[in-house]
Amino acid sequence: MTTSAAARDQHLDELRALMAAHSPPIHALLVPSEDAHQSEYVSERDKRRQFISGFTGSAGLALITAKEALLWTDGRYFLQATQQLSDRWKLMRMGEDPPVEVWIADNLLDGAVIGIDSWCISVDCAQRYEQAFLKKNQMLLELSSDLIDEVWKERPPNDALPVNVHPVEFTGRSVAEKIKELREKLQHEKATAIVITALDEVAWLYNVRGDDVHYSPVVHSYAIVTLHNAFFYVDKRKVTNEVENYMAGNGIDIREYHMVQPDVSLLSSGQLQGSVVNGNLHVEKDIKGQEHSKIWIDSNSCCLALYSKLKQDQVLMLQSPIALPKAVKNPMELDGLRKAHIRDGAAVVQYLAWLDNQMQEHYGASGYFSEANGSQKKEHLEKVKLTEVSVSDKLEGFRAEKEHFKSLSFPTISSVGPNAAIIHYSPEANTCAELDADKIYLCDSGAQYLDGTTDITRTVHFGKPSEHEKSCYTAVLKGHIALDAAVFPNGTTGHSLDILARTPLWKNGLDYRHGTGHGVGSYLNVHEGPHLISFRPSARNVPLQASMTVTDEPGYYEDGNFGIRLENVLIVKEADTKFNFGAKGFLSFEHITWAPYQTKLMNTALMTPAEVEWVNLYHSDCRKILASYLNDEEKEWLRKATEPITMSS
Repeated sequence: MTTSAAARDQHLDELRALMAAHSPPIHALLVPSEDAHQSEYVSERDKRRQFISGFTGSAGLALITAKEALLWTDGRYFLQATQQLSDRWKLMRMGEDPPVEVWIADNLLDGAVIGIDSWCISVDCAQRYEQAFLKKNQMLLELSSDLIDEVWKERPPNDALPVNVHPVEFTGRSVAEKIKELREKLQHEKATAIVITALDEVAWLYNVRGDDVHYSPVVHSYAIVTLHNAFFYVDKRKVTNEVENYMAGNGIDIREYHMVQPDVSLLSSGQLQGSVVNGNLHVEKDIKGQEHSKIWIDSNSCCLALYSKLKQDQVLMLQSPIALPKAVKNPMELDGLRKAHIRDGAAVVQYLAWLDNQMQEHYGASGYFSEANGSQKKEHLEKVKLTEVSVSDKLEGFRAEKEHFKSLSFPTISSVGPNAAIIHYSPEANTCAELDADKIYLCDSGAQYLDGTTDITRTVHFGKPSEHEKSCYTAVLKGHIALDAAVFPNGTTGHSLDILARTPLWKNGLDYRHGTGHGVGSYLNVHEGPHLISFRPSARNVPLQASMTVTDEPGYYEDGNFGIRLENVLIVKEADTKFNFGAKGFLSFEHITWAPYQTKLMNTALMTPAEVEWVNLYHSDCRKILASYLNDEEKEWLRKATEPITMSS
């Protein structure tokens, strides 16, 4: 989806005309990044904020008034947004500039009308905005249609890609088990029903997957589960006979996707009619005279359009009861994740060995192992040109050969030199950089396999890195090791652990503008909550638990020069400690990502003996674990890449 700057300017003018002509007139229009399920990654037809602003990052919020166009985004995207926004837009830096609701309350007139597509805003967000708007009696207006769609004449179609049943051999638990457990939680909270809106939660609960969103194997769908019935709201064109029989066999009614809103209204009034169960027709009615009639929603993922159909006094607003069971992996999911990461690590090693050879052969680079001065760029007699996109395509090819491969898990961040300083850089074939033996290369990539989702970052240099680059890389590595080696009591949150990865950088006056770790799905979203390791306040909400997955990815980015990031996926496990203070129990991490760290980028004089030992043990394990997936040349490359390092004075 590419639109010229001139076309975007025209769309902005058309949008403002629609805002002025609306009854009542709209003084400001909010355009979120999210879809009707509050997804981080959305389908092409749901990229409304990208369409109107030209900014392609996954996180951001646009605000359009009669005179101004502003875009809020977080620290991962400051540099990218600066490059992509036209001069008609103003970048608002989250954490530095006022939040959007504060800006509106301070800058728009009393009684101003702020329009929003109520499908694309969460209950949490809407309530926060409405509270801020009270200051000047401003109004958040739920629009009957999305104004962006009215100016987006070539909006991509709604394709009917099939729903797939995800077998129990990968999920580890049946739908019947999951629904039974969910109903027990409903009863515990004195609720009669739950409306499930997050795509990965519906997919996890019903053990289905799909292809509706690039990189995330989810289906555009909703679920309603009551004490007696279960409903699956989906475009029925996507439902095969197999899926129809599967759902019927599990007592799940399939309804058309667009029926979810009227059905929530019926649920609210106690009139939602379900399937025949044991010969009895169930209608979900309020239990008169009891509190046992609450309807559960997660206000962080439920949209305003559905919430507005419920009576406020019947709503139970709590974190989804699916979030934790999905995040805490069962033994079969953990086994699948470990296996997927081994195959994925082999693909990354094959790629690095291939790229090392190509850089030496076609660019005269000293290579992955040597620090010989400079590079002698060879004449391109064979017309070979390595670009950020062409090499990442090769990496995808290595992954595609592996068992259970389905797709990438996000667009590969293949970035050279200054581009590596753009934290979530996304190279385009016609504008991306050529590889350069004299510059750092950062590659953050991952894949979707039927048995697990992967996410790995390695940073390398094929020439002679500067001492500054080495010291920065070593600081990032030290933080990466510190988090990996952490032992901590049960009840500890990612907010408490985040400092471990930053301390070595802070000692040098360095830092990074992103979180340190996120959960990873089991053949689901590569970014999975509800836990995270971050400085953000939300990281205080959920303690880490055994069998969760989380990434370990500190970094350092120097605008205009280079970027460094190192990332492994970890599994939280019970720690074997000598003592057990307060009978709390202690936790630690198991890394399941396997690919070498470039030793020539390490300044071992800055490392402790324990850190050197950690690297050597990790590299020794890499050799043993990956050997059977590699040919002789690749094994030899890996042997060399994992040779033990020693302390230097």
